[in-house]
Amino acid sequence: MPGSEPTLLTLRGPFGIAVEVRQSAALLLMVFLLLFLVQGGSPLTALGLVAVVLGSILLHELGHAWGARVQGIAVQRIVIHGGGGTTETARSTARQEELIVAMGPLVNLSLWALLGLVMNGFYAHALTDPQIARLGYALLPWLSFASMVNLLLFAFNMVPVQPLDGGKLLLLGLRRLMPVAGAVRLAGQIGTVFCLLWWPALVWLFFATGWLLFFAPSLALHLAMAKGEQRL
Repeated sequence: MPGSEPTLLTLRGPFGIAVEVRQSAALLLMVFLLLFLVQGGSPLTALGLVAVVLGSILLHELGHAWGARVQGIAVQRIVIHGGGGTTETARSTARQEELIVAMGPLVNLSLWALLGLVMNGFYAHALTDPQIARLGYALLPWLSFASMVNLLLFAFNMVPVQPLDGGKLLLLGLRRLMPVAGAVRLAGQIGTVFCLLWWPALVWLFFATGWLLFFAPSLALHLAMAKGEQRL
């Protein structure tokens, strides 16, 4: 669990929110750097790619933080760890939680769309303006990588398992349609299916993209939810 990990670094982020970087995040990034260097990449490029990933995760968490602050809910800290990130806030109602949870994935989806528009702008003007063509040649690989990272972060976070945003939004949505106990059971049943698919998907993701995650949803938790033995 992120809460039990040693904190390697604490920074003061936007809105004065403390940002803690945990040990598993550093380990994951070291593995990423090593894999990139083994494939012949340069150290500076590897560090730049790591910065893009960390920046995208931080912006995702700041989306959660904004969703809390705009509703007057205090944000305690943001934690970056091997499974991504966590934004810790004061207690909120289910209705307030909907905006808080949704804002993280929406930030990544918005960044993906914005970066796509910027890339299209470069493509549209590169044929008629040599200066834009040269600038685009330098920036397009980075813009493309950042766009891909944010799309993957959106897709990853929308998987309907706890404690990912997709799992939380699924449960919050079901609570609008049925009693809490029934919502928890149905969310647990859906989450159990995705837990069973998680490991094959993780292996495929690594070989297809080189991405490695130190996170797996709890099958025991989702089974308990499905049986009505776990309340969230």
